[in-house]
Amino acid sequence: MSLLSDARNILNKDPAARTLVEVVLLYPGFRILVNHRIANWLFRHKCFFLARYVSQRGRKKTGIEIHPGATIGDSLFIDHGMGIVIGETAEIGDNCTIYHQVTLGGTGKDTGKRHPTIGNNVLIGAGASVLGPVLIGNNVRVAAGSVVLNNLPNNATAAGVPARVVSINGDRIPSNDLNQRDIPDLLAKKFAEVEERIAQIENRKEKDN
Repeated sequence: MSLLSDARNILNKDPAARTLVEVVLLYPGFRILVNHRIANWLFRHKCFFLARYVSQRGRKKTGIEIHPGATIGDSLFIDHGMGIVIGETAEIGDNCTIYHQVTLGGTGKDTGKRHPTIGNNVLIGAGASVLGPVLIGNNVRVAAGSVVLNNLPNNATAAGVPARVVSINGDRIPSNDLNQRDIPDLLAKKFAEVEERIAQIENRKEKDN
């Protein structure tokens, strides 16, 4: 996909974007994609020093750190972007959305493939971390602030620390609706289960008495 198509994708997805010129000249999410394409080309041609140089300049200008070895598919929408870190062996599919302060990193325990593989149409909320060589399926939504340490199946919504699957959304495509709010409250659900269990125990006690 061309850089022009990437810019149009950002324009279509970001309600704050007004014109294509604005996206191309002012949006850090677009600038880092241009930067990464150059850095990745250099990396694949074994110009490792130059690749890192280009990558670090992009980091300085945008606040987004993408290792030149990372693989990024078409139509990645990086919203805001500040504080994003994407590791060397990370792979991101097509039509994904990543919010600020997201980390696609390693655990420090793995060698070789150390970073996540993200499927297509995935939304990763602000402040979330996906760590290790885990596989995130297609159409997955990761709630803001979550820490993903295990594989997630297609069409899942995950939340919590560590993240757990809280719902399966069928054919819904999270990365297109940009909704980070309507996610099941895992903590509230657990509290409700505990309260129900306590009520059951109290009822048994009353019957025994």
